[in-house]
Amino acid sequence: MNILVINGHKYYWYSTGRLNRLLFEEIVNSLSKNNEVKTTIVELGYEVDKEIEKYKWADVIIYQNPINWFGVPWILKKYFDEIFKKDIFFTSNSKYGSSGLFSNKRYMFSLTSVSKESDFTETDGFFDLRNIDDIYISQHKMHQFCGMKKMETFCAYDVMRNFHTERELDRLRFHLNKYFN
Repeated sequence: MNILVINGHKYYWYSTGRLNRLLFEEIVNSLSKNNEVKTTIVELGYEVDKEIEKYKWADVIIYQNPINWFGVPWILKKYFDEIFKKDIFFTSNSKYGSSGLFSNKRYMFSLTSVSKESDFTETDGFFDLRNIDDIYISQHKMHQFCGMKKMETFCAYDVMRNFHTERELDRLRFHLNKYFN
């Protein structure tokens, strides 16, 4: 299988990206054993035409990034704006959202969040019982608009206060093994 793994973290002095880099490298290392893997680290730069070719080549695209203000880091949004071009990723037709040209592709988000999982699952939690995919609906709809099929999202929660590296790496490996044997 051809897999494109994208690290969409944006460096800040208070959030250097070490955790997202660790998870990104784990995805790449785990999947490289039995698949062809290409990577992009958005913050290091990219060439639009080469990125488009990577998407055409890939069967699956995996994004590793933090949740920033309930969405993707601005640098990843900029990347999407530059890469997801009309008549390459989608076209126009009379039924809105049904003209995606990448219907043979799947995508997965691997996310890090400062919120606790209970913020999603408890009745008095901040997210009012919405799950991570509900919060990320705009990202899922963007990929659906391009015809791509969603795979189950992975999320490491409470990463600033209660992160256990080996536990989360094991959870990530287990998650990946469900889809990539």
